[in-house]
Amino acid sequence: MAVIDKSIPWQSPRRQAEREPLSRDEADAAYARVDALARVMDSMVAIPGTKFRLGVDALLGLVPVIGDVISHAISSYIIWEARRIGVSRWTMTRMVGNSLTDFAIGIVPFVGDAFDVAFRANMRNLALLRREMERRGLGHRTIDL
Repeated sequence: MAVIDKSIPWQSPRRQAEREPLSRDEADAAYARVDALARVMDSMVAIPGTKFRLGVDALLGLVPVIGDVISHAISSYIIWEARRIGVSRWTMTRMVGNSLTDFAIGIVPFVGDAFDVAFRANMRNLALLRREMERRGLGHRTIDL
């Protein structure tokens, strides 16, 4: 339960509750959701005979502008979950930078589609989240959803 400091009028009870660290089980569940979503977005299917993997992000990128906006919204969910887990500001900045880079270059026709396949911002953000959790001693356990 969050302790509400009523002397800070601009900080609502909801906002303070969001800053409470997640329990180990909640962090593991959030990580599992992010892991599954990042893999679906960036590396769901292997291209036979190559080492390349494609995900929904590459397919959404084929739809001009709207596909990239949808993809960016999904990437924003991953960043939101990382914030709930409690990553550092530096890690959060790097994750936002990865997502914005993917969006800015991905919106360019043809070049952006190839960039989406190669850059894989969601998998990069997953790696940043994994490192941050390991650094904080949370690690990640395999759980059943």
